Amino acid sequence: MNQGLIPSRYAKALFEFASEKGADARIYELMHGLESSFVTEPSLQQAVANPFIPAPDKVKLLTTAAGASDKDEVYARFLQLLAENNRLDAARDIALAYMKIYRSEHHIYLVTVTSAAPMGAAEEDRLKSLIERHLNGGTMEYHHRVDPDLIGGFTVTIDNEKLDASVADELKQLRIKLLSN
Repeated sequence: MNQGLIPSRYAKALFEFASEKGADARIYELMHGLESSFVTEPSLQQAVANPFIPAPDKVKLLTTAAGASDKDEVYARFLQLLAENNRLDAARDIALAYMKIYRSEHHIYLVTVTSAAPMGAAEEDRLKSLIERHLNGGTMEYHHRVDPDLIGGFTVTIDNEKLDASVADELKQLRIKLLSN
């Protein structure tokens, strides 16, 4: 089977089960926490993939990494299923797939604004309201980054769409135009 297909199937099944139990939002939070743990601690993936670490220890590790408690029964059952099927090493990919499904079902868009310098609160609020109008009633998970390589201006990325209003992009377009003549 395709490695991308397995996490998608587990994520879809988890989403359906969590939705039935009314825990889909909580699982989303846990998956977000789990993904953040994988990002901040790269050795987590190595530990989960290590065949010499017993599955119960991996389950405890993934429970802690997600920030789950004893009350998160759906998450515990999900990890138990992964352990039984020797799929704990796919936890990160499943978390990413689950978050994608959840966002799609709840009309949540990932929005990243990257600017050349920090933005003022008024500018950022104005930009957020412009973006919200573009989302047609959807909600957004907003992230702001500063990248001095843009020279000036900003980029807005909404899921897979990108609006580039940076000076660096303008210079790149000008260079391409000059080279093509």
